[in-house]
Amino acid sequence: MTHSPTRDTLERWASGTRVAPLPAREGAAPPAISFEFFPPKTPALEAQLWSCIERLATLGPNFVSVTYGAGGSTQERTHATVLRIVQETNLTPAAHLTCVGATAEAVDEVARRYWAAGVKHIVALRGDAPSGEAYVPHPGGYAYAADLVAGLRRVADFEITVAAYPETHPQAVSPEADLDNLKRKLDAGATRAISQVFFDNGIFLRFLDRALAAGIKAPIVPGIMPVTNFAQAAKFCASCGTSVPKWMESLFDGLDDDIETRRMVAAATTAEQVRILQANGIDEFHFYTLNRPDLVYAIARILGVKPQAA
Repeated sequence: MTHSPTRDTLERWASGTRVAPLPAREGAAPPAISFEFFPPKTPALEAQLWSCIERLATLGPNFVSVTYGAGGSTQERTHATVLRIVQETNLTPAAHLTCVGATAEAVDEVARRYWAAGVKHIVALRGDAPSGEAYVPHPGGYAYAADLVAGLRRVADFEITVAAYPETHPQAVSPEADLDNLKRKLDAGATRAISQVFFDNGIFLRFLDRALAAGIKAPIVPGIMPVTNFAQAAKFCASCGTSVPKWMESLFDGLDDDIETRRMVAAATTAEQVRILQANGIDEFHFYTLNRPDLVYAIARILGVKPQAA
């Protein structure tokens, strides 16, 4: 079907609202970036992870983090991956630690081992119970992330990152209570927060307004996840309370068997999201890489981040 413009099309175009371009980056410093990886479950996935790390390391991230599975299910693989990053790269690793399924003494011992190995940055989380189970604090453990942060502060002078939820944690009683919890974590000694993934920039920017009004001064870094598999992303977002815009569903409609087009759509939409955040003054981004580096690498270049000279 062809588009047949009406006789007054030019008048409509000429009289419409003009939208200014995003600010040019010429002369502007590129933002700080960091990356998140998940520990490998098989030798093949381990090779994929290290290929990802090697490619993204050239961009000079502030740090890279390595996740835990639900219920601490990947704890040993997380530890092994973090220690290998320390030993074999020049990257600054941030190790995830959770409250799930361990005594405070056991968590403290893990933290002490990290410090001794040269890992000085911890991502402190309450953590999730195994699938289908409700979270119950360990009777001898840290009950919540704020308690874990305070405990880590007693162990060593870690840099500590915590989680923030622009759309409210699914188990929080209210948005206000969730924001109060974030403030407790920061007041306990955390140095920054990284947000759960989001796709509506307005939600994140309004969350920053609410955080500032609540007395929070520490940086809240946007967590960015490029989406190539919409069905998989929608399932993940449903579990963590992230809304998925209808326009995103429409963009990926009919592309289930077209991987290359999905990648191009993902690059375009994520680049647009981060450039608009950058235009609103955000100068730090944390990318959930899913151990797939090419999209993140391209988006970092669009932000003005270039490989560092060897």
